[in-house]
Amino acid sequence: MTEIRPGILRTPDERFRDLPDYAFEPHYTDIADPALGPLRMHYIDEGPRDAPTVLMVHGNPTWSFLYRHMIDPVVVAGYRVIVPDLIGFGRSDKPEARSAYTLAAFVGWLRAFVQNLDLHDITLVCQDWGGPIGLRVLTELPDRFVATLATNTLLQTLDPPPLGAVDWPNQVTLDWIESCRINDDLPLDELIARACVTRPGDAVLAAYDAPFPDAAYKAGMLEITCCIPIAEEQPGMADNRAAWRILDRWEKPFITAFSNEDPATVAWEAVFQHRIPGAKGQPHTRIARAGHFVQEEQGGALAAVLIDFLKSVR
Repeated sequence: MTEIRPGILRTPDERFRDLPDYAFEPHYTDIADPALGPLRMHYIDEGPRDAPTVLMVHGNPTWSFLYRHMIDPVVVAGYRVIVPDLIGFGRSDKPEARSAYTLAAFVGWLRAFVQNLDLHDITLVCQDWGGPIGLRVLTELPDRFVATLATNTLLQTLDPPPLGAVDWPNQVTLDWIESCRINDDLPLDELIARACVTRPGDAVLAAYDAPFPDAAYKAGMLEITCCIPIAEEQPGMADNRAAWRILDRWEKPFITAFSNEDPATVAWEAVFQHRIPGAKGQPHTRIARAGHFVQEEQGGALAAVLIDFLKSVR
């Protein structure tokens, strides 16, 4: 594995000891970055290596810890579950410079991860930034993916409804972008807690904060929000539109399972259902009693939806 280099931070291992319900063995792969050199990317890998693969992709400001309640039920159902930490998050390397983090970079890092592990027969599970990043990788490596479950996520364009979301970008999103732009540090525990219906316990909130010993480690967490394309000329908008041109013809099974209390993303639920051919006739659902981080509050319920979906498409 690559050594730590100047300009690249790596969270000390002791920060990840004794986290609640998170006793998974760590795995690592080196991601080649043309500007930064190799970056170490962490992932969970549970279940039979020859089983169909479920790739669970987190967003911001979370990491693989978010999926801890979903992993074991899906493995018991007979699947291989892989949960990476995006570069800048979790146990993965964290470039110090905010300029290192672009939407293209995040997509490239996850694409390289899928290729490094030579993953095939993938069902993508994506939430928050797991959608804009994961769906872009899906459209760039379409032969490797067989199905998708999208929850509380989006793939940003400025198209009017029904091709785009109602009232997008909304004020919640614009305020969040501005907050990340002007700040060098934000409290992870409160960001997580405010997006939940029921405040998680202190140990859980501390676990979400574990990857970030101080503000220097949060460059990716802050800058990823500034990567949301909210203007036609902004980087990422053209690539997102290109991805939608593929998704507009995507006939492989695609299901939505948004939560019932997430105003930030709910308008995109209808866009996915309307535009993607593979979403037609699927048993789309809403997960009750959950805010934006549905995996945290209703991970068991979301896992049950996912397992039923997996059985239906294989």
